[in-house]
Amino acid sequence: MFQALAVRDFRLLWGANLVSGLGSWLLVVAAPAHVLGATGSLLATGLVVAAEYLPFLLLGPVAGVLVDRVDRRVLLIGTDVVRAGAVALMFMAEQAPWIVHVAVLVESVATVVFLPAMQAHVPAVVGTGRMLSSANALLAVVTGTVRLVGGPLGAVLLVVLGFPALVGIDVATYVVSAIAVALTRSRGRPGTAGARPSFRAGLTVLRSYRVVEALLPATGVFLMANAALSALLVPLGVQRFGGETAVGAVLSALGVGFLAGAPLLRVLVDRMPARRLLASAQAGTAVGFAMLVNATWLPQAVAAAVVIGTAGSVVVGAPRTIIQRIVPGSALGRVAAVFGIVEAAATLAGAVLGPVGAQAAGLAVAANGAVLLAAAGVVVTVLVVPSARSTGTPRRTPSHPARPVDGVRGPEGGA
Repeated sequence: MFQALAVRDFRLLWGANLVSGLGSWLLVVAAPAHVLGATGSLLATGLVVAAEYLPFLLLGPVAGVLVDRVDRRVLLIGTDVVRAGAVALMFMAEQAPWIVHVAVLVESVATVVFLPAMQAHVPAVVGTGRMLSSANALLAVVTGTVRLVGGPLGAVLLVVLGFPALVGIDVATYVVSAIAVALTRSRGRPGTAGARPSFRAGLTVLRSYRVVEALLPATGVFLMANAALSALLVPLGVQRFGGETAVGAVLSALGVGFLAGAPLLRVLVDRMPARRLLASAQAGTAVGFAMLVNATWLPQAVAAAVVIGTAGSVVVGAPRTIIQRIVPGSALGRVAAVFGIVEAAATLAGAVLGPVGAQAAGLAVAANGAVLLAAAGVVVTVLVVPSARSTGTPRRTPSHPARPVDGVRGPEGGA
């Protein structure tokens, strides 16, 4: 799993992701909690979450085109600097709590560009062979680590150090991330040979590959179910598992699961066909969901969360590797942005449907509805994702030639 760390530039990118991700997760709990404490308004608190996701829906197409036109290394550095400046605005939140919404909005706008730029740049650093699956497994470790540590640590530091100290830490992590990316040497230009790519052309490339197009509904249904259940996790924890502390334990268990799933992702993504791998991982996640929502005491919920995190890391990581191997590098930013839009839309829809369903039919019914939706995602995957034979073959000629799926040696090592 650690092969990609042999590549110097990837080590720097991986470290940048770890540091900036941890800093961001320190504020996941602290920023809404600060707004709630300062205003007493549930609406104002909820708007913090809205400010985080809205830019993905509105600016995804623009971000995708930008990533495929501009040097991706420069974009990564620039967006880290912008995010550092945005978070720094929160130093004024004591006098003006509304500034948190502005800061989160600007930070999210920069993140809309950062995420597809990073996804498009990683194959340029490690190639598209087996080293790529190692890189994505290691990035999944980052996700698991920050989920495991960030939220609970942020809540503790909020009490011990106060909100301004957390803001300062987050600003520093973005600065460190920008410096780490600046130290890389890998070529960051998309390689469009003077062309000016459009978002519509990117959609044409996406539709040219059946497996990539099929991953949109396959992952979207899962993300909606996951968001619905996540929105119900706090009331579930309070009513069944012992309160807010129990919720923190469940979140930490999810992080443990993500860490456990990373080596599985590294092995399975190179050995199993896309349809079988994704459907199996989604089925495992659905089983974990069912265990969680029907648990009656905390150890059951913690065990369920580990199952969810382990299978969920494969559900999230496998499509990323598949897309990076199939989609031409010159269109990868736009395709990644499309998936970001779908992710944001599905997450918002699930976050609304979960509480609305609980209000209308009760918490147990809504939670088990999320389980059924996750199970439906397995069916969608089986029906729409093609077999391995068509994974890397365009069903009609795209505007850019495809890269081979396996056996490609990248700039600093590949297969």
